[in-house]
Amino acid sequence: MAVCDVCHNKCDISEGKTGACLARKCEDDKVVPENYGMITSIALDPIEKKPLNLFHPGSYVVSVGSYGCNLRCPFCQNHEISYGVPKQLPCRYMAPEELADIAKEYEPQGNIGVAFTYNEPLIGYEYVVDTAKLIHEAGMKTVLVSNGNASVRVCEEVSEHIDAMNIDLKGFTDEYYEKVLRGSRKMVMDFISHAATRCHMEVTTLVIPGFNDSDEEMERISDWIAGLDGGRGAENVALHISRYFPRFHMDKPATDVEVIYHLAEVAGKKLKHVYTGNC
Repeated sequence: MAVCDVCHNKCDISEGKTGACLARKCEDDKVVPENYGMITSIALDPIEKKPLNLFHPGSYVVSVGSYGCNLRCPFCQNHEISYGVPKQLPCRYMAPEELADIAKEYEPQGNIGVAFTYNEPLIGYEYVVDTAKLIHEAGMKTVLVSNGNASVRVCEEVSEHIDAMNIDLKGFTDEYYEKVLRGSRKMVMDFISHAATRCHMEVTTLVIPGFNDSDEEMERISDWIAGLDGGRGAENVALHISRYFPRFHMDKPATDVEVIYHLAEVAGKKLKHVYTGNC
């Protein structure tokens, strides 16, 4: 039995079992990433799809995902790989060296590197670090797209090898994070605060009617982002305000487009770079 210290769940994992993320396993009284190198999804995406609008705009990035997640968002658009049973998912092992070679192979097509995305990359942070080192050795860039629910220890280890991040700040109340998402707002904020001093940072907030769509909440989010990196967040950190569509277990009607545009205006009072998504 061993305790995992990667995220807020702090799972006490019995020998041979996995934690809540379905990807970290106890072997010989140590927690290891069972999903190491197990790739379920790979694509050459525009960098803006991550979304990253201020980091090498117009370029492409090889995007990869594994399986598992440490949250339980009822609206997850990638729930098949985030919450699916690993043995039933189509996936194959891809060594860090192979992924680095693929990234280099697509450089003539405008690829700048590798993005770790789709499921939650940080529950297999060891693979992220191992691969990122090789990507940098090849002279290419690394991107992390994450929910940010990871410890400062993991943040420090990963951010040293990442050039750009887009982190979800899904709301600004503990009640929403804990009761709806089963996550930790404080952990996400600590992660963003620390990483924003070490790499390029952009933030995404998915706006869901009745949960996080008030002017007051967006004012608090944008004010906090503006204060990142010693107050340089207002100029340097982009906020993506994204429109929700019914997915997975949540059947609320889609967010009104005008609400997204209005909240972007609210955020724009504090932040220089505000973008709308899914509109």
